[in-house]
Amino acid sequence: MSEARITLVQPDLRWEDPEANCRLLDEQLGGLDGKDTDLIVLPEMFATGFTMNSRKMAEPMERSSSVAWLRDQAASRGCVMTGSVAVLADGEYYNRMIWATPDGELTYYDKRHLFRMAGEHERYGMGNQRVVVELKGFRLLLTVCYDLRFPVWLRQQPKAGEHFEYDAMLCVANWPAPRRQPWRTLLQARAIENLCYVVGVNRVGEDAKKLPYAGDSMLVDFKGEALIDEPRDRSFIRTGVLDRQALSEFRDKFPAWMDADRFTVES
Repeated sequence: MSEARITLVQPDLRWEDPEANCRLLDEQLGGLDGKDTDLIVLPEMFATGFTMNSRKMAEPMERSSSVAWLRDQAASRGCVMTGSVAVLADGEYYNRMIWATPDGELTYYDKRHLFRMAGEHERYGMGNQRVVVELKGFRLLLTVCYDLRFPVWLRQQPKAGEHFEYDAMLCVANWPAPRRQPWRTLLQARAIENLCYVVGVNRVGEDAKKLPYAGDSMLVDFKGEALIDEPRDRSFIRTGVLDRQALSEFRDKFPAWMDADRFTVES
């Protein structure tokens, strides 16, 4: 396929209220379905906000109402749904990004870099596996919020005989307004250095501690140019397009990947 349609959803989340947030998101999405988009991207912890109350809010994956809602939405809308939720798995709590397909298949990525300034490293377990999924011929790397600050973890790591590991990076976040400039800068930097599209989806509103979130959800192309760049402090839904031909032509015209350093990442 030459194109993939990606929908960015920037909501004002309700604190630790999965039922209210799922209802809010369902209303915000309206009649959006597979005729309009191939993928709907929700923020980090879309059901609760960025809660450190993992012992109360996390549910086992197989019994999670938020995971079930995401799976049901993918099936009813006929497109992929993704976002992260707090889950309990094998006795540990994870900030887990779920990739739900219309046929009911679930793939997940556990957040690698835990935001210690909020004590996330004390309330959740660290993931140790990079996850790349496929959508209409595009390969997408799954990432969550604070991961964005760590370029080595996110750097292209192609297999032998390949030039690229992925074509787009998805970053779902609850990134506060006081640090909005790093968010915007890092989204563009990750796109430029990896010669890929980057999708960053954030929330707006305030959390229980009155910490504000500016949104600034973006779709950035492989040159670091913003294709979607919404004003701060308001909810929105926007759909953009990943263009295979444009990406391939730029990679051929500007083959910086040929000079990239080879490395391995240790756990």
